[in-house]
Amino acid sequence: MIYEWDSEKAAENKRKHGVSFDEARSVFLDPLALTFDDPDHSLSERRFITIGITNQRLVFVAHVDKDEDRIRIISAREATRRESYEYQERSRKDH
Repeated sequence: MIYEWDSEKAAENKRKHGVSFDEARSVFLDPLALTFDDPDHSLSERRFITIGITNQRLVFVAHVDKDEDRIRIISAREATRRESYEYQERSRKDH
């Protein structure tokens, strides 16, 4: 898989949210990661949200699947309590 992002956006994201896009890309390796459509944040492209574990913390990643082997990361931050709860509930159901 190829991950790409805007370097200025990545630097701003790291400063604002404390999550680098390099770290964020590892959520896609989490076998329990949850991915949802995100139609509310773009009319011009199909966006997704993935929530998964990276470096022992739960991270929320907004992204666009450019094609079957390329993902563009738009933003990343630590998951909220509600998102953490949803992740934990889903993990329990899947096991």
